[in-house]
Amino acid sequence: MVTHVSDGDTVFVRPASGGQPVKIRIDGMDAPEICQAYGQTSRQALQLRVLHQTVSVNGRRRDNYGRVLARIRWQQADVGEWMVRQGHAWSYRYRRDSGPYAAQEAQARAAQRGLFADARAVEPRDFRKRHGSCDGPGARAR
Repeated sequence: MVTHVSDGDTVFVRPASGGQPVKIRIDGMDAPEICQAYGQTSRQALQLRVLHQTVSVNGRRRDNYGRVLARIRWQQADVGEWMVRQGHAWSYRYRRDSGPYAAQEAQARAAQRGLFADARAVEPRDFRKRHGSCDGPGARAR
């Protein structure tokens, strides 16, 4: 069960067997930073979708922050795919790879859904390069 949503791509999930919730970074997508434009909206969309819901988690590895990178499914639907399709996140790009949700991102862009309605929307990796992490000293909503 999802016990907490930190931002548009990070949740805490309590294992079905019990115990402490595990911090999960949804693999394949990149949502705006919480202090970035559209960051709060992205988190709210994810909260409405999965908070207090039972989800299935397919973990792959850990990221540099110790979070489990995983695909999450709610009622058989891929949550990352839904977030990108609704315009709440980008497909996660790596080098020349446009990411697993490139088709959903293209559809959201064409329909100008969510953050893709703003031609000035900044991808989170570019935002972090310019402004640093939202968790750093002096971080606040921008």
